[in-house]
Amino acid sequence: MLTWKMSIVKVDRRGRITLPKKLRESLGIGEKVLIMNMGDHLQIIPLPSDPFEALEDTLSINKTFKELRKQAELVAEKDATDELS
Repeated sequence: MLTWKMSIVKVDRRGRITLPKKLRESLGIGEKVLIMNMGDHLQIIPLPSDPFEALEDTLSINKTFKELRKQAELVAEKDATDELS
């Protein structure tokens, strides 16, 4: 598989650039990227469409994000009910 290494792109009047399709595909770039000013150049880092889902693989927890969210909601609901009692 050919990996895309470099491309020259134009900056339009509004300051936008278009990343070439082969480059986006080779890096798995979706809808969002992080652009960092590195002083003498820009660094573009692909962001996952669902960052919480991407974190699931890095955490050593045996629950999905949906399960963790539901558990947090139940705890918050219980805390709110306890305060009203």
